[in-house]
Amino acid sequence: MPSSPTPPPEWLPIGRIVGPHGLKGEVRVYPDSDFPERFEQPGERWLLKPGAATPTAIKLIKGRFQEGKGLYILQLAGVNHRDQAEALRDAQLLVAADDRLPLDPGEFHVGDLMGLAVILQTTGEQIGTVKDVYRAGNDLLEVALTLQTPTGTKPEPPRTALIPFVEAIVPVVDLTQGRVEITPPDGLID
Repeated sequence: MPSSPTPPPEWLPIGRIVGPHGLKGEVRVYPDSDFPERFEQPGERWLLKPGAATPTAIKLIKGRFQEGKGLYILQLAGVNHRDQAEALRDAQLLVAADDRLPLDPGEFHVGDLMGLAVILQTTGEQIGTVKDVYRAGNDLLEVALTLQTPTGTKPEPPRTALIPFVEAIVPVVDLTQGRVEITPPDGLID
């Protein structure tokens, strides 16, 4: 999967267009937001295309959740054909960062979790950083593991681990300190 562009700090990513849906210009969007209204209520959104430095305004006409796929199907203004929708693949949908919706205790914006240090609570050792968050029943943190290789040996390819984002395994999320502490069961990150 190609990496999405990194939006400037004044923007909050809410989803990534993963491809067209049908022939009439609808797009499939993988959400980075737990707020359905971001995808279902018409209004202005912003689009950051791969390779672009700044987002452009785009109007959401309508949207619906696709059961069983974990995706939203959106109709965007001016996108009326499949080839136009295909041209938006890997673009990010954004809202202004000051348009954050309120969260309940224990909830976090996905963008705030990215890049946090992942610390083993028992030892205090940093084992990696949060690379992504996936929705699959319980959310999963994708952690890019930090590998220590002995001097003079060939470095191993980068590895990742999927950590269930549940309080029993991730008891501490400290945005101020830029870290999450984990208590993984045996074999989870081996």
